[in-house]
Amino acid sequence: MNLQTKIPLKPETHNQIDYQANVLLLGSCFVENIGQKLDYFKFRNLQNPFGILFHPLAIQNLISNAVTKKVYKEEDVFFHNEQWHSFEAHSVLSNTSKTALLDELNAQIQFTRNQIESASHIIITLGTAWVYRDIESTTVVANCHKVPQKKFSKELLSVTDILKSLQVFVQHIKSVNQSANIIFTVSPIRHLKDGFIENTQSKAHLLTAIHALLNEKASPNKGQLYYFPSYEIMMDELRDYRFYADDMVHPSQTAIHYIWNAFKTVWVSESASKTMGAIDEIQRGLQHKPFNPNSEAYQLFLKKLSEKKEKLEADFPFMSF
Repeated sequence: MNLQTKIPLKPETHNQIDYQANVLLLGSCFVENIGQKLDYFKFRNLQNPFGILFHPLAIQNLISNAVTKKVYKEEDVFFHNEQWHSFEAHSVLSNTSKTALLDELNAQIQFTRNQIESASHIIITLGTAWVYRDIESTTVVANCHKVPQKKFSKELLSVTDILKSLQVFVQHIKSVNQSANIIFTVSPIRHLKDGFIENTQSKAHLLTAIHALLNEKASPNKGQLYYFPSYEIMMDELRDYRFYADDMVHPSQTAIHYIWNAFKTVWVSESASKTMGAIDEIQRGLQHKPFNPNSEAYQLFLKKLSEKKEKLEADFPFMSF
């Protein structure tokens, strides 16, 4: 008896992620779920240098600004609720000091530029097609920073709008890194504050635009653009609410682990598996809490753990435990 519909997956035959890879992850909070797994297994990666970005225009803005080496100045930030903010970044970067915020924005834009130039893989997760436009400046913002809603108009990006945005930031990436493999996903996290029907419409626009980009026969970059079905896995394979967190919106840790294993099947090379196993053994050892930390057995355990760490760090100098 088959009690589950399965999304057919097969490993990519070229350009998989191994321990020589360098990964940039941009987009919605689902990016950070995958990023945490890459962190755990010590792959080189940079996650959301401007914080979580929910919609494609925000991601386009970050990539365009990084490639063109934008320098943030005083006119790019504003003061609200006792902190300085940028409408182009998540509130995780906000600061009580204007100078500190500008320094952080300029440092992160440089990190982003460097990572775009050197990345072997860029994972982009789109969360929503709904955007907020600042009425005064007519600019679409990445984050409202709890500025009163009356200051913004809410809009649903059309499929054409999203496709144009994707085309622009792919072109920017390719202008500085022709060999980057760009993997698109749609976040399985539902934006129910927009409404149930509105969320479905939003996801449909994102999916249609991504596949329109992938299906552009004239695109010279098509061979390095990919889609990973995280949204479909959550909606079809994991449709039971036991796979959701307490808010009934975000995926549970079980679901995150399930989707990560699916991603690993497709995108992580077999050659990396042995190293991942060794890292997992060390990570579990570091989390172990002994009954008697002074015992001879535990001291021997720590010694062996240290030797394993030293060997991996010698083989992969970028690793640190």
